[in-house]
Amino acid sequence: MAPTKQKALVIDKKQGKMALTTVDVPKPGPNDVLIRIQSVGLNPLDWKIHKLGIYRETYPAVLGSDIAGDIVEVGEAVTNVKVGDRVFTQGAHTNEGAGFQQYAVEKSDIIGKLPDNWNYDDAATLNVSFVAAYLGLFNKSPNGHGLPNPLAGAQGQCAGQSIVILGGSGSVGQYAIQLARIAGFTTIITTASPKYTDYLKSLGATHIVDRTLPTESLALEIFKINGGQASNCILDGISSAETQQMGYDILAPGGYLVIVSADLIKTKVEGKAVGRVQGFVHLDFNYDATTTLYNNFTPLLETGAIKPVKVEVVPNGLEGVLVGLERLEKNQVSGQKLVVRPPETP
Repeated sequence: MAPTKQKALVIDKKQGKMALTTVDVPKPGPNDVLIRIQSVGLNPLDWKIHKLGIYRETYPAVLGSDIAGDIVEVGEAVTNVKVGDRVFTQGAHTNEGAGFQQYAVEKSDIIGKLPDNWNYDDAATLNVSFVAAYLGLFNKSPNGHGLPNPLAGAQGQCAGQSIVILGGSGSVGQYAIQLARIAGFTTIITTASPKYTDYLKSLGATHIVDRTLPTESLALEIFKINGGQASNCILDGISSAETQQMGYDILAPGGYLVIVSADLIKTKVEGKAVGRVQGFVHLDFNYDATTTLYNNFTPLLETGAIKPVKVEVVPNGLEGVLVGLERLEKNQVSGQKLVVRPPETP
């Protein structure tokens, strides 16, 4: 039985202070589940919502989306999961469904069961970064590349093709490399620091290009790898203004670049297309693709087809969120995902 009160990190007003406080534990509706959150991942979007005042209009507000934990209550209409299941899901952008607290209510339709070979910390890396990579590759244009989806029966149909993934060492990039491998791409080129070469090749990348190269040199390297052709399929897993422009500049005429944040490309020409991932699972234009994903998620993890990104656990439970978000804002995190454990909150 869940308690009636819990600890939560609450923002008092738009762009206001985020502080630990006590709030009510929400009650699940007929189609909902109540999750005791064991681990929650931190994402750059979290500090941007807080500091820039975007996406959330109602305050006080609780943030956090990358949830993993245990089901402690289910609504009367729920049949796909049960009390005691270890699960992971993307928290809703509501106070009741947010992750920076100890309990959250979530819809039961898009929820994954955690296999024994994955722990809560690893699962707390999936619901934002993996979803963004998956949608970027397989969701329909303009919300993704619209590539043949191996989770929908289209195995190996990208054989003989080449893809470029910008930001291979980031969480989105690491999962995109693995998904591109599953999709059957023959050539998987990614940009990263050379120190990540061996690791990224173990995930499926065939070529690592130094991310610090000037755009002209980077484009030339990719041109050589592709046998004298520019790339017509690029996913930018970082999507800063700099990487978006670089991705656009090295894109072949008639090619398609998919970004994972707002379009910041200043210089464009005719004949190059740009799509954008909006990685919220319950958006209408994402729903079919994300339902397919979560219905097939457990076997992907259980068989080892997908390996988790590297994790760093920030200590002190929910108090660690503030420390972690500051590090993300200052761009002090590379090659791993920050996770906190709400039960360890002092």
